[in-house]
Amino acid sequence: MKFFTGMFFGVVLSVGSLSLFAQPIHPRLSVAIEHLRDARAYMLNSRHDFGGHRDRAILATDAAIRELEICLRYRYEGR
Repeated sequence: MKFFTGMFFGVVLSVGSLSLFAQPIHPRLSVAIEHLRDARAYMLNSRHDFGGHRDRAILATDAAIRELEICLRYRYEGR
């Protein structure tokens, strides 16, 4: 029983340490998505309509987030 418990904790610790060192493939894109989500929430919760552009800006922000999420699926190949 001690063997299996030791194996279990060994695997858990190994997987956990790998995730600590894992870096996002495109960190700038990840940060951009976070900022866009923050800006979207700001616009959505604002009483201001930003000169009548709020609704279209929210739609454009949604589209930008979707595109960047697609970009995150691809690794940089140096080309």
